Amino acid sequence: MSYPIYQVDAFTSELFGGNPAAVMPLDSWLDDHTLQALAAENNLSETAFFVRDSESADADFHIRWFTPGAEVPLCGHATLASAWVIFNRLDWQQPTIRLRSKSGILGVGQSEDGWLTLDFPRLDWQEVPTPDLLRQALAGVPDTALFVPNDTNYLIELDSEQAVREAAPDFRMLKQLGNQGVIVTARGENCDFVSRYFAPGVGIDEDPVTGSIHSVLVPWWAAKLGGTRFLARQVSARGGELRCELKGDRVDIAGKAAFYLEGHVHL
Repeated sequence: MSYPIYQVDAFTSELFGGNPAAVMPLDSWLDDHTLQALAAENNLSETAFFVRDSESADADFHIRWFTPGAEVPLCGHATLASAWVIFNRLDWQQPTIRLRSKSGILGVGQSEDGWLTLDFPRLDWQEVPTPDLLRQALAGVPDTALFVPNDTNYLIELDSEQAVREAAPDFRMLKQLGNQGVIVTARGENCDFVSRYFAPGVGIDEDPVTGSIHSVLVPWWAAKLGGTRFLARQVSARGGELRCELKGDRVDIAGKAAFYLEGHVHL
């Protein structure tokens, strides 16, 4: 059997920037072992799979996301990449796309200037003592961290953008935390806030640009800074830019996408 595959750089307008995601539209679901094997073979931070949704009246597609090591409950950049494929390769004529996922119904709209806007859930957090293992794995972390139950991430505020850029965690130790990953963030020098995301717990040492972490970053920074609209940058080596807006219990996360390749997988 032959299956189409696309690769799109998300949260960037330039090829080789942002976060590359593989996207595989399917007529029907393959078994989970095959989905995981495909994601491992693609060896990108995320592979998104979707099928037309025949079970839900409020969704057009059912989407799932896999890292090389595990399925995850929410992913921004691979959702944005999937929306690009649906709008630009599957000839979708509606102004929005509705996606059923493990995190509920997600929406994606497309503006005339090429920005794609994700309608994601707002994620809650709990203030917790910073785990000793995390303190050992990453120098300079504060005594208090935030824990995000939805995706088991820890959120750490550092002193400056420079500290975020220079963060050099011990990935082996981070993996021993037994959770999905660690977000580090700080006030931005030329934007509202910056971040990086380390997720060795699901097979990704560092994710270049992560839309889903902004589901917690945006409400958290809104509480600190006031306001509801933010320009955010993820300051990984590839880097990416996101326009975000807090809307009650939802978060809009917008970015551009750059198309890279298309082909077929033969199974």
